[in-house]
Amino acid sequence: MIAFVLVITLVGAGAAVAYHHFDRSNLSPLRASIVSIAQGQVGYATDPSNTYCNKFSAYWNAGIDDCGGNGNLDEEWCSDFAAWVWKQAGAVVAYQLAPGFLNGNSASFYVWGTNHGTWHPVGSGYVPQPGDVAVYGLDSSAVTAVHVAIVIGTTGDNAAPDVINGDGDRTGYSVVEVGNSQAYADVKGKGAPLSGYVSPSSPAPSGNSASS
Repeated sequence: MIAFVLVITLVGAGAAVAYHHFDRSNLSPLRASIVSIAQGQVGYATDPSNTYCNKFSAYWNAGIDDCGGNGNLDEEWCSDFAAWVWKQAGAVVAYQLAPGFLNGNSASFYVWGTNHGTWHPVGSGYVPQPGDVAVYGLDSSAVTAVHVAIVIGTTGDNAAPDVINGDGDRTGYSVVEVGNSQAYADVKGKGAPLSGYVSPSSPAPSGNSASS
């Protein structure tokens, strides 16, 4: 069991956001780092506002350069955010706009997970772990998905974890925000349901990767 307390923090223009603060003592260093890094980005918003111009896509040199010369790049970025968090935490990440790599396509996490043996569909009995990436609205035949988010805690419902969303739009146009017991993609109204999880991998001394 992962113990938690409720934390209320101020983001943006003084808006209060509540999320569960989980005891990380039982997490691997990699998973604890993923959660900490994701939580540290809560409240981030695109610049200019009402665009998809963001720093996470710019980190990967992905998107359109139409953001006014501020260093951001313009594309929908939930997957870029999740890949950035994993990368900053030290997880194995290979980013490229090509099959088999992580990229701005949310379904790239599903492909990555199946290729690395770390994909866990909802209903398989897998209990999500903090640091996993939750994939929403997967169409495995078309290799598309609606959204991804970083899992920060379990809730007792394996199809409704607590997450942090990049490119969320419940509290702003395109922001990093918390989703408590999030069974559906972070969109206004009711989004696509959760499809499964991808676990992060730590670099292995042999050059292979090991699931954490």
